[in-house]
Amino acid sequence: MTERSPMLPPERTWTLILASALLRGAVAAGLGLASLAVLVTVLWISSPYPDSGPGGALRTAAGIWLLAHGAELLRPDTLSGVPAPVGVVPLLLVAGPVWLAHRAARDAAEPDEGGRRPSQAGVFCAVTAGYLLVVAGAAAYARGGPLRVVPETLAFPVALVVTGAAAAGVWTAAGRPFGPLPSWAPLVLQEAMARTLFRDRAATACRAAATGAAVLLGGGALVVAVALGRNAAAAQESFLVLSGDWSGRTAVLLLAVALVPNAALWGAAYGLGPGFALGTGATATPLGLSGTPAVPDFPLLAAVPAPGPATPLNWAACAVPLVAALAVAWCVLRRAAPADGPRARAWSPRETALTTGLAALGCGALMALLTSAAGGPLGTGALGAFGPVGWLAGPAALAWTAIVGVPAALLVRVWRLREPGWAWRRDVPEDDGKKDGKKTEDAGRKEEAGKKKGRRGKKADPVEPKRTAASATPASAPAATPPAPATSGPAAAPEEDAMDDEDDAGFEPYDFLPTDPWHEHGKDLHGNDWHGKDGREARWASLKQGSGGLMADFPAHIPAALRSDEPSAAPADTDGRSTRGAQGGPGAPGATP
Repeated sequence: MTERSPMLPPERTWTLILASALLRGAVAAGLGLASLAVLVTVLWISSPYPDSGPGGALRTAAGIWLLAHGAELLRPDTLSGVPAPVGVVPLLLVAGPVWLAHRAARDAAEPDEGGRRPSQAGVFCAVTAGYLLVVAGAAAYARGGPLRVVPETLAFPVALVVTGAAAAGVWTAAGRPFGPLPSWAPLVLQEAMARTLFRDRAATACRAAATGAAVLLGGGALVVAVALGRNAAAAQESFLVLSGDWSGRTAVLLLAVALVPNAALWGAAYGLGPGFALGTGATATPLGLSGTPAVPDFPLLAAVPAPGPATPLNWAACAVPLVAALAVAWCVLRRAAPADGPRARAWSPRETALTTGLAALGCGALMALLTSAAGGPLGTGALGAFGPVGWLAGPAALAWTAIVGVPAALLVRVWRLREPGWAWRRDVPEDDGKKDGKKTEDAGRKEEAGKKKGRRGKKADPVEPKRTAASATPASAPAATPPAPATSGPAAAPEEDAMDDEDDAGFEPYDFLPTDPWHEHGKDLHGNDWHGKDGREARWASLKQGSGGLMADFPAHIPAALRSDEPSAAPADTDGRSTRGAQGGPGAPGATP
């Protein structure tokens, strides 16, 4: 029913959109109430000795439905005549109303067929108002039943739970954006949220906090399961004593299943250290059970440790927060120093420690909230305090995850960035002096040749040696006349090459050539001229051999001007000097061919 909206025209007005959202909220609340009412009615019908009529069963269903929202109930019919409070909320029942309110708000905030998205604030207010109207009606109806609602709890936490679920639904319909913040938020926080780096760190901290809380919850459930396994006989006896017919036992079984998340949180609080209260005069911790417990007869309570000092098996529950702290650190390290990422993307130690600390703070806040909801009063007198205390369990979770998680995250980060690096450090070359096979060797040689070729691309002509600019004098000029300096055109190439050499400090043009010794007077060991045809071909073959297959498979092209041993004629300028000689070309008298 929540998937189908009321029949509305294609062109919806603002009033119709609000009416549709209001109706969605009311339908979501009605579905939750009706589902629970059907279950209670079936149990009432199957009971051989019902205490009241159908009206009492429906009022009981209304009270239990409000209890699932966090409301506190009162039992007026007690042996002492004093109404007894019922404040322990079965957390499994909370999932149904929260999911329905979330889904109603999400569907109402979806864009229509024309692609127009309704106002998020209007949809949120309408869905919340429709849901709370049904809550108010159910509270008024349950006043005459065996479970009455405390009016103060309708505002907190019932209204808070509904508004939170509706806000989450609207946020989901908008695509779960992580910012920007509204205009009334502090400017410093708005600027921080606008930065992508801050959002990534905040998202990582939130995920790590949720992971730590989930590990604590799972570890607490494991602790309870082990304790119930050790006391299985006591749990079975308690289950059989509470009711003698199958309908009563079914009700007890359903209540025990609904309280399983509460039991898991009790186990987590026990492992964290503060433990949980078994009445106003008894507390169970890993160090032992102190005081006189006031424990009612219920199967799950068979897991309570025996009075007296603790045993090493009780101390083993402290491994739960230890594992949770390591899980928080590991979740942060997945982004701070990923195993498949380069070293340059690793976070600094300060960022890693700060993000882990924020995750520990979030984990402590979550545990404080959950443990507060898992406990509460079950009556008056000794049963006035029952379950874990949130303001103790939350700081304990913060201390465990911060004291253990932050050093663990920093140590693992140092381990991943150690020398020699892991394979994920792709930006650090491996130089172990070992050959790992022909394929790895060839790949490394090609990569190195490619790097040198890229560096060599900066030079205009790296193969040929640099020419020294020489000025040519006319034929009629005396031999002692100094050459004219070259100040423009290609004659300025030596100065540019010198600047390039300064920019590329430590780079030698022929560092990639084979280590064949060349004679310093222009002759190689075989007597070939350095600037001759044989020398050029030898150098080209050396370049091709050292490139690792990157150079083209064709011989070097020698320009026609370089093939002739005689200098070519060049026109003289107005001063009687050769233009080609002034440029330091091959045709200049005395220039190197």
